[in-house]
Amino acid sequence: MTMFRSFLQTSASILVPLTNLRNPAFRRFLSQEARAKIQVAVQQSPVVLFMKGDRQMPQCGFSRAAVQVLDIQGVPPEKLKTYDVLEDPELRSGIKEFSEWPTVPQIYVNGEFVGGCDILLGMHQSGELESLLEKHDIIPKISTESSSERSS
Repeated sequence: MTMFRSFLQTSASILVPLTNLRNPAFRRFLSQEARAKIQVAVQQSPVVLFMKGDRQMPQCGFSRAAVQVLDIQGVPPEKLKTYDVLEDPELRSGIKEFSEWPTVPQIYVNGEFVGGCDILLGMHQSGELESLLEKHDIIPKISTESSSERSS
């Protein structure tokens, strides 16, 4: 019985690190070629969205929400490139490793990872997303003229 208990304790200590996806020993390693392709993709357009489906037909609620937020912000179609991760299993898993973010959708602005749907929604609600998009000239800056300047 002691030997069995010892085996269970050893097995449990081995299994715990397996659940840690951040542990590099247990992650799938992205090939240099795949990493380079994703790097080119995130820099291809001012706004890049990796999602399930496409802009016209999102295939999950989170992807739909991300597209709606970008539409509300006024991101022009020519400044947004989307990639459907459902069409490419290597992209679907590779983008998660590339960004070290476990879910899709994922948004990049000017080649920089912003976050997933939850981050995008939070930034939209706080006004940070609008500021970020204006800063990178993705959407026009809204003029903040005072009423006295308008009346003169």
